[in-house]
Amino acid sequence: MIRITTLIENSPGEHLALRHEHGVSFCVEAHGRKVLFDTGQSGNFIENAGQLRIGLDDIEYVVVSHGHYDHSGGLRALTAVTTKFELVTGAGFFEEKYAERNGGYEFLGNNFTRDFLEASGIRYAELNAPMRELIPGVYALGNFPRIHADELINPRFKLLRDGSFIADTFDDEIMLVIDTPKGIVALLGCSHPGMRNMLDAVKARFKKPIHAVLGGTHLVEASAAGVKASADYLTGSDIGTIGVSHCTGTGAMKILGESEKKYYHNRTGSCLIVL
Repeated sequence: MIRITTLIENSPGEHLALRHEHGVSFCVEAHGRKVLFDTGQSGNFIENAGQLRIGLDDIEYVVVSHGHYDHSGGLRALTAVTTKFELVTGAGFFEEKYAERNGGYEFLGNNFTRDFLEASGIRYAELNAPMRELIPGVYALGNFPRIHADELINPRFKLLRDGSFIADTFDDEIMLVIDTPKGIVALLGCSHPGMRNMLDAVKARFKKPIHAVLGGTHLVEASAAGVKASADYLTGSDIGTIGVSHCTGTGAMKILGESEKKYYHNRTGSCLIVL
């Protein structure tokens, strides 16, 4: 059995004892082993895991999709539970990330550095290849070809590099893929490189049908045409389950909910089980 639990997300679920926040975190349990994908913006996901009877002290890998606070912010709190995991990120994860608004800049990056990892005794590896198998059937993927020209990154996202602000192209973004008996389950953090670009890479590398897509698609900032193209991409395919949320945006989720019975709002406490 493979179980993927949304430990935290923007929206509350039916379990009202769980905390919710802008961010996302998934616990993947496969064949008696665990991988954590993203950590939300705080330690609230840890309390939620306790409410859901999911132990985190035996996690083997923590994969963080990209260096934004709402995906990496809970790692500091996790070190109070365990430091025995290996952290996996994309190259460039520790660059200083900002958002620009009319000449003002706001820091959006991580609340820890490489020095913190070293001081905490946490093993760390960058994903420098297109994919890496972490535990049997569970893969980290990166290096996504940008083939859909309309999947544009908002120019407000910036990197502070060598004393200058430059466009953040999110080359550090990675995702998690679980190969299940029913097909591929794709976990997305924010999909800054483009949801269709990322899922096309999954299809090309695994050559298997996608059973489910969960996580953030960043359609919240897409144009109306971009939202429609992405909704058509999801609903017009053989994907069995669509559980996108977080940065997907209410407009896109409304369209998916109206057009597809296979869509559900993946929220805090939601669980996908593949038998």
